Amino acid sequence: MGTAITITNLAHSSSSLRQLSARTKSAAVARRLLALALLLDGRSRTAAALQCGMQRQTLRDWVHRYNAEGVAGLASRVGPGPARRLNDEQMAALKALVVAGPNPDTDGVVRWRCVDLREQIIRRFSVTLHERSVGKLLRQLRLTRLQPRPSHPKKDAEAQEAIKKTSLLL
Repeated sequence: MGTAITITNLAHSSSSLRQLSARTKSAAVARRLLALALLLDGRSRTAAALQCGMQRQTLRDWVHRYNAEGVAGLASRVGPGPARRLNDEQMAALKALVVAGPNPDTDGVVRWRCVDLREQIIRRFSVTLHERSVGKLLRQLRLTRLQPRPSHPKKDAEAQEAIKKTSLLL
């Protein structure tokens, strides 16, 4: 069995660690502070860890963080998450593409769907995304999926008005 890790950061006594644990809003940080206070009081790592609801190895890791960073090191950290698949330039190009709308002759559609945009992203940026991820990108760009009903490019508005006028007379 290895040697016990000692607390080398002596900025706080066991009583001041208990006071800090009473004032903190995070229950996890309070448990860690109380475990460190028990260690400073002379309790074994095993007893202190069990009393505070953690494993001995976990308490050892928190002692290392406390020695290196002090009380601030006892806070839980959140990872950065996965890296973005499209950079800022590509996102701007995607937004411009969506706002401009499709060209029925070259794109083969009259309005963008996530499936169509997915194919455009693959073709233009060589990035493969799921259809649902494309919808998430559109929400990040603050673009709504609600669109007016597309109109046929060869429609005759005057003929439609003429039909409406004659149908009212009947």
